[in-house]
Amino acid sequence: MVSAVSCSAEMSHILLLLLLLTFETAALDITVWCGQNVTLHCQGPSGVNITLLEWSIPEIKSDGYVFFYRNRRSYESYQHERFKGRVELADPSMENGDVSVILKNVSVNDTGTYECRIITSDLSSGQRIQRETRQSINLTVTDSGSEDEQDEKTFLLAIGIFAVVFVSLLVILSVALCIHRKKKSSEHREHEHYERPPEKELI
Repeated sequence: MVSAVSCSAEMSHILLLLLLLTFETAALDITVWCGQNVTLHCQGPSGVNITLLEWSIPEIKSDGYVFFYRNRRSYESYQHERFKGRVELADPSMENGDVSVILKNVSVNDTGTYECRIITSDLSSGQRIQRETRQSINLTVTDSGSEDEQDEKTFLLAIGIFAVVFVSLLVILSVALCIHRKKKSSEHREHEHYERPPEKELI
């Protein structure tokens, strides 16, 4: 009986670990337009000390990070050239483990997979326990053109929809009118062919 309970508890721990790993490695997909600011979300454990935070793109990681934080400060010198001055923490205090960053004025070149790596240190159990967390975001930046072009496209789309609806109403009204005329014509013909029955002769 004890063995069965122990086995069941062990299986529960394994399933929980698999769920946690799945959650941490699942990638989030985000699509934005050129020129926008986008928040890259990443959540670490709360109530612990964040000793290291790395935001990176695997393809260019050897040339620098998107954002690098260690020992309570960020290091712009470790950043890739194209991200310098464009990335900041969404919450500088990183309260409750929120290590999301804001990427400003995005362009098509910023499209890619962004990886968030966190190392935390916890002393609440009486001994130092370090934990590593990883999350990924697939960012797609669309070249949408200027705001004026977007307004023009929206206006043309609205006109197109209105035209389709208007034509559809005309067709429906024309069909209804045609049916009505045919019905009236049919009734008129029946009336013309109607013959009054002969009066009954008086005896």
